[in-house]
Amino acid sequence: MSTLVWIILTSLLGGLMSIFFAAILTLNTRSSWVSMLVSYAIGALLGAAFLNTLPEALELSEDPKQITIIVLLGILLFFILEKLVLWRHCHMDECEVHDPEHGRSIYEIQGDHGRSGLMITLGDTFHNFVDGILIAAAFMVDVQLGIVTAIAIFAHEVPQEAGDFIILLNSGYSRTQALLLNLLSSTAAVIGGVLAYFMLQQLNHLVLPMLAIATACMIYVAMADLIPSLHKRPEIGATIQQVVLISLGIGSIWLVETMLKHSH
Repeated sequence: MSTLVWIILTSLLGGLMSIFFAAILTLNTRSSWVSMLVSYAIGALLGAAFLNTLPEALELSEDPKQITIIVLLGILLFFILEKLVLWRHCHMDECEVHDPEHGRSIYEIQGDHGRSGLMITLGDTFHNFVDGILIAAAFMVDVQLGIVTAIAIFAHEVPQEAGDFIILLNSGYSRTQALLLNLLSSTAAVIGGVLAYFMLQQLNHLVLPMLAIATACMIYVAMADLIPSLHKRPEIGATIQQVVLISLGIGSIWLVETMLKHSH
């Protein structure tokens, strides 16, 4: 097969397989479990941000401060984006932030109307695009290296995709919508791979900022949208459960990263 065909097939199959395995882990989850598993999703997001995308960006960068600045700007960007979504809904008949009948936060009675799901899908799209570039770069050096790189990316995507599914379900999306959004996001890997095949030198300049933006998105969604919802259950039993599940989310990312390093 030609290098381009290898890039397209591995980018496509890698994305589909990671989503398939993540879906098996999460889509049969009972609705009552979704809010509980948000803690795992928080851990998976923070683990992916601090153990995968941020270290990768810092390793590739000659100026680590530049990466941290982009991450900070990215967090500000997602804050503004969320404000715009809130503003849009608050100018409609039903305000998203406050329940007009009871004067209390609408988060107390339902999800966040898709905001966290929308932003995590956007961040995951950036991440998948970069993965496609990395796969293409590896295949353009050697086919065997490309296959190993694609397998490594597939492996670390599974726990993160599982977390994304939980976030989408918790954010109010149906199981079908969550699956379709993840499938749509995964196509960014194919686009990144094909573009990199034809213009790798130009796209190389995008890898660092896109990794930083993906990092910012994961941190923002975990810290701003998901963690505050955990504080609604302050009892000690719920707190212990949340800490354990957050640790499991982080641990799953760490375990995959460690196994991949040893396999290399």
